[in-house]
Amino acid sequence: MTDFPADHLHDEADAEAPVTVRRIQRKTAPIVPAQNIAGRALVLVIAIMTFLSCLTFGAVTLVRDTASVWENQISREATIQIKPADGLDMEAALVQATQIASEFPGVKGTKIIDRDATARLLEPWLGSGLNIDELPVPRLIIVTIDEASPPDFAAMRAAITPKIPTAALDDHRTWVDRLVAMAHTTVTIGIAVLVLMLSATVLTVVFATRGAMAGNGHIIEVLHFVGAEARFIAREFRWHFLVTGMKGAAAGGALAIAVFIVFSWWSSRNMATPQADQATALFGNFAIGSAGYFGVGLMVLVIGVLTAATSHATVVAYLSDIDVRQPDAG
Repeated sequence: MTDFPADHLHDEADAEAPVTVRRIQRKTAPIVPAQNIAGRALVLVIAIMTFLSCLTFGAVTLVRDTASVWENQISREATIQIKPADGLDMEAALVQATQIASEFPGVKGTKIIDRDATARLLEPWLGSGLNIDELPVPRLIIVTIDEASPPDFAAMRAAITPKIPTAALDDHRTWVDRLVAMAHTTVTIGIAVLVLMLSATVLTVVFATRGAMAGNGHIIEVLHFVGAEARFIAREFRWHFLVTGMKGAAAGGALAIAVFIVFSWWSSRNMATPQADQATALFGNFAIGSAGYFGVGLMVLVIGVLTAATSHATVVAYLSDIDVRQPDAG
């Protein structure tokens, strides 16, 4: 019987034992790095552009709504102004003008602005304790008209002027036309500013996409040459920039909403001050309403989608350029 060394037996056992190979699975990294300096800068730029776009949209909405309120208020009223003159009984002239205006169809009512109310109207300029009998102050009559069927202002003016030569009827048509023109001009300017801001955002995304592709150009070309479809590469970039754009747009939109809320709160807390009264008379209570907030949310979505679409188009153009240069490179 032959004895074999123990070492030889161990070697045969080791040879027959199955060999276990441990594979180290590495987490796949995206083509575009999720966090880098350029990405954070792009988020900040998109946030700033979104903030400015939302402010512009809110300002346009505010001015448009305020102009609409002015137009509605002015179109519901007309004014008869009677200037004092020698030998004119002001009170009798006011009553006579009121009676003449009330006879016309389309006039809902008339109201004479009394002495105290006239003094309060002049108080910001002439001070308190004013005696209007000592000054040649015109008196006013407010004529409330029917918007659906307004009266014939030319006939009313022709009926009042011969009997009261110092009376003047103002139907506010000039002011209405100016307000409408101002509103249209403001909306046009606001739309132009929005278009410029969105164009700047698109150009920023184009340069950012080009920069990201330049930094990862060798990887993209290898993937493209080994058979990776352009849709896959474009989808990676599109998703990356969609997330980036939505982050920046959401931050800018939230900041714009905060600004609108602060201004609305400030105007409501300072309604009794002269400064707030003047601002309210010009711009309302700085509340853009539900339509304005909906527009801000829509602006955030538009900028996010626009960012993704811009990056997609840029990547597709880049890959097409590689295909054109490929024969020369070969």
